[in-house]
Amino acid sequence: MKKLEDFADDINKCSKCGLCQSVCPVYKITGNDCAVSRGKFVMLDGVLKGDLKLNRNIEKYLDMCLKCGKCTAFCPSNIDVCEIFNTAKYEYAKNTAIGKFEKFLESRLVFGNFLKTVRSTIPRKIFDKKGKIKLLYFKGCVNELYPKVENALKTVFLNLDVEIIERNFECCGLPFLSSGNMERFEQVKKHNLELMDCRYDYILTDCASCEHTLKTYGCENVINAAEFLAAQNIKFVFKKPVQVTFHKPCHLENNDFLIPLLEKCENIEYIEMKDYDACCGFAGEFAIKNPLISGAISKNKAINAYNTGAEYLLTTCPACIMGLHQGFIFSGKKSPKIMNIMEFLALAEINI
Repeated sequence: MKKLEDFADDINKCSKCGLCQSVCPVYKITGNDCAVSRGKFVMLDGVLKGDLKLNRNIEKYLDMCLKCGKCTAFCPSNIDVCEIFNTAKYEYAKNTAIGKFEKFLESRLVFGNFLKTVRSTIPRKIFDKKGKIKLLYFKGCVNELYPKVENALKTVFLNLDVEIIERNFECCGLPFLSSGNMERFEQVKKHNLELMDCRYDYILTDCASCEHTLKTYGCENVINAAEFLAAQNIKFVFKKPVQVTFHKPCHLENNDFLIPLLEKCENIEYIEMKDYDACCGFAGEFAIKNPLISGAISKNKAINAYNTGAEYLLTTCPACIMGLHQGFIFSGKKSPKIMNIMEFLALAEINI
């Protein structure tokens, strides 16, 4: 397991050019240089040199990060910002009372058994159809708790020549990474990889964050459900004309599937919102620890969505759905129907 000192060269690679300021959603709201990557690197460099202690004040600024990855994508030095911040959070949290308490809550004993209990008590749609293409379905934590998207996905995929394989996966581990709980992340990664040791054509998911995290495992052939459908011979017929807009989650690597998929939908008009690929501002624990900043970012997103006049606001991430709802609460605007794109497609008449 890496330590902060292992990233000394990467931290020193930061030229302090400030380009990260132009893409950081938090900096755009706060104007605080400690909220952007280069400011955090100055502090972490001080920690490595022994001039500063990795204390609660520094950890507060490490928490002031959406993990959206935009600074990494824009960085001319190609520094993996999120990995460095997660490691720093791990080093701080491992010796603190609150860090140990968070690890306990995220443990297999508490969080893992909670998901197992819910999985066994909530009824969900059974997919027992055989098919030519084998899809190993990684449904994610939210579907375990609230299987609305899972049921919609199975309704749609029942029309295709596919077989959905289900395993008792644990959480993908992204929340554990974000909180600095590296041991727990490695534990769930090992468990999930063991369950993937079977025959399949694709690992299927309906969550952009799960898709992104599984790819960090080194998994190949990971595909989101919308991307898979865009390549299939399928039509979605809506009874009356509907206008839709789309929010691109930060963890969705690309949305090249969107237009081809919507072209398979009759009576649909797509209206692209301003900054459709900007962060929704939620990012799990970020919204809890930085509610005012989170609210301000999500409010801007909601206003952009509202200005399209679309009846439906679609996305592919359950956390983003919460962030979009939050944005409309902060904006005071009337909210469109916000849902995962699988839920939306399940509303249509499906033709092959």
